[in-house]
Amino acid sequence: MHTLFIDGAAGTTGLEILERLAGREEFAILTLDADRRKDTAARREVLNEADIAILCLPDEAAREAVALIDPVSKTRVIDASSAHRTDPAWTYGFPELVGRDAIANAARVSNPGCYPTGFLALVAPLVRAGLLPADWPYTVNAVSGYSGGGKALIARFEEAEPDIAFRSYALGLAHKHRAEMKHYAGLEHGVIFAPAVVPAYRGMVVEVPLHLGAMAGDPTPDRLRAALQAFYAGSPVVAVGERGEAPDEIVLRCEDAASDAMSLFVFGNEGGYHARLVAVLDNLGKGAGGATIQSLNLMCGLPETCGLRLG
Repeated sequence: MHTLFIDGAAGTTGLEILERLAGREEFAILTLDADRRKDTAARREVLNEADIAILCLPDEAAREAVALIDPVSKTRVIDASSAHRTDPAWTYGFPELVGRDAIANAARVSNPGCYPTGFLALVAPLVRAGLLPADWPYTVNAVSGYSGGGKALIARFEEAEPDIAFRSYALGLAHKHRAEMKHYAGLEHGVIFAPAVVPAYRGMVVEVPLHLGAMAGDPTPDRLRAALQAFYAGSPVVAVGERGEAPDEIVLRCEDAASDAMSLFVFGNEGGYHARLVAVLDNLGKGAGGATIQSLNLMCGLPETCGLRLG
């Protein structure tokens, strides 16, 4: 049995992780009483006692938690914050991209961001295959349910301003997700990232529009789709839609059920000069809690889909 400590278990991501761990006999959850959760000595003790610590904290608090772990401790870490995502000492928690063995053997794993998960799933394999250029100025248009903003944004949408229909943000063009998008896709330029939030609790659509006619090498929609299908062949989590299976519309519904799967689509126009790469996922699933559980399973030598919601 593996012992786990979830630092920040009362937050949105922490609660999602606990739901997926419910009833799993492979794990014992270590906890701290409410009055000890901010006690540094108590946190240090339990962080060093656990086989695996899962950090569901703001960035600075995540760094502080890692500093409390003794360098010779057995404790391995999965960090759900953005504090360590481009740190070379950490393994990026995207098994489809970095390899399952890399995560299985890692001592420090950093969860991908929810938006970068969709972007990288679409673009990184195509850049690696030489079908998309690394020096292209990519644009990412994305929309998410409001749970991705944590308790403050949840309260704003549900209580303070329930009439919000659409919220565009990161208008300063400096969102922290841009760094991992550029890094793990192997790009020469930072992306233009245009995220937005809608009044649905969960769910996410990430789109990368492409002017294929301006690119060298004839990267047609069919070739892009085939490359993604080959890359994710056999994946239990990521599915790539066939040409004839592409939906006429993509819809997020307010009552969508939790899911840890991700669907990828390539839409193209008649001449093949334009394409829209689209990822559909749950920001709290493959974008957060589901990704954590997938990495946790691999680190513990278990089937990667244990506890995941893939139906």
